[in-house]
Amino acid sequence: MMKMAIAMGKALPAQWLCGLLGLAWMGASHAALTDNLGTSVKAMSMGNAVTADPPGVDSIHFNPAGLTRLEGNVKQDNFFGASIRIKANFHQPDGFDVGGWKEDPLAGSTSGPVRQKIYLPGIGLPKWSLPAALGAGMGFSFNRPGSPWTFATAAYVPQAVGVDRSSDPNDPTRFDGRSVVLQRLVYLSPSVAYKVNNTLSVGLAVPIAHQSFALDTDMRFPNKLLGIIGKLQDAWCGNGDGGNPLDEFGFGLCGGGQQGRLRPFNRAGTMKFDMTAPLDPTYNVGLLWEPKDWFAFGAVYQSGSKTTLTGRYTFMADPMFPKFVQGMYGSLLGPVVASMFGFPTSIPDVQTGNATMRLPFPARLQAGIKLKPFSRLQFNMDAMYTDWSKWDKLEIQFDRQIALLQMARIFGQADASKLVIPRGYRDPIHFGFGLELGVTRGFKLRYGYEPRKTSVPQSAFDLIAPLPTMTVRSVGAGYESPSGLKIDATYSYAKGRYNVPADTSCNLNCTNFFNVIYNPYAGLDVSGSITVRYGGMSITKPF
Repeated sequence: MMKMAIAMGKALPAQWLCGLLGLAWMGASHAALTDNLGTSVKAMSMGNAVTADPPGVDSIHFNPAGLTRLEGNVKQDNFFGASIRIKANFHQPDGFDVGGWKEDPLAGSTSGPVRQKIYLPGIGLPKWSLPAALGAGMGFSFNRPGSPWTFATAAYVPQAVGVDRSSDPNDPTRFDGRSVVLQRLVYLSPSVAYKVNNTLSVGLAVPIAHQSFALDTDMRFPNKLLGIIGKLQDAWCGNGDGGNPLDEFGFGLCGGGQQGRLRPFNRAGTMKFDMTAPLDPTYNVGLLWEPKDWFAFGAVYQSGSKTTLTGRYTFMADPMFPKFVQGMYGSLLGPVVASMFGFPTSIPDVQTGNATMRLPFPARLQAGIKLKPFSRLQFNMDAMYTDWSKWDKLEIQFDRQIALLQMARIFGQADASKLVIPRGYRDPIHFGFGLELGVTRGFKLRYGYEPRKTSVPQSAFDLIAPLPTMTVRSVGAGYESPSGLKIDATYSYAKGRYNVPADTSCNLNCTNFFNVIYNPYAGLDVSGSITVRYGGMSITKPF
């Protein structure tokens, strides 16, 4: 009996390991943000679990060592489309009160249609948007027959989120990003891989990327202190435009007229950024060990970068704050109080200039295995770690004091030449799984499963990057002709839901009296969902 068990152990190690892999599949559920979403057609179809079975020229990203598996000169073309649909619902809980204001006009509203935007390097952010983001990539690898060296380069997108909510001008989400684009495009990636022996390969790639960030948002400040001042204005100035005849001898609360009355739910202005880093290199180091036909191990380290973006900003102020300041400085005691709080003497309608932002591109570590218990059946599993905690905060430095931000000094904002957006992201490990079934000698079916628990803690959740926990499921197929032509296709679907009760995220809806963080939905319950659809095709052929 013991001999039989030993014999079975030698004959079926891959099957046993596949059983363990299945148990891990059932138990996995960890974290990610935008990692690898749509980077490779074949990788998506395998749940991005491909470091032990790198996908052609896309090995540059997933494991450069895998380039040694490409013989001769190879060209790869990728075509893809992706759509992101985000829904948000706003509910006003019992006891809602923002400085005496008890009805938010956004309560009971739901976000409207969402389209996709992409950033065009050298051109900028186009005015048009599309139902889905469409893109294409290309890559080449070069190998002299019999040589252990392989060289390659490719253009691809390792990170992209582009959301446009501007088709409905009254969309309630317009206060947290009417449009948002975060995109990283690798346009050159010189790579080299070396086959050490028949089982071991190593590789190095240097992706050179164009990083862009664009934001266009309305702003409002539903703060309790601002609401209280607005109520004081109403009590002191009355309902008419004439105000209080004693006001000029006081603080000038009525001097701005009806337009200068502070209202926590009124639009205060708009804010726009358009920033890029046109040359941002990183490096990928990979290892591939294939000791058996049924087993392989792969690992890749992708360095991050301290990306610094530069570009333009524009602040446009609605009349509320400019008129309020005008009224204060037109009174006897108002200038004293205004100077105590550091208010500007005036707020221009438009303020524009140059800005700099540090937006770290996080480092990643990914490792995985490939198991082939049978000649036509293959399982892949990868563990993935991304250093998203680098996004502790995003800080934008302006070339001058922003008058609209100087109004925030009343809440403790000391420096109006910078805008700090706390993130506090986390970086736990998550897993991806892939299954490949050979139907015929040249035709394969694939299934990918990648459970992603969000890297965004609820205390930092907002609608600029509403990425909750979600599961990516993919189906795909691949065909290889006797001449070496390969065609791969995939479709992926992911959906996640979020629920942020009032006072649980100070990036979104908390009501702290002196909260200086932009917090446009204070006191509201915010819930919704995000749905991501991705489809793509790649064609690989020798040349």
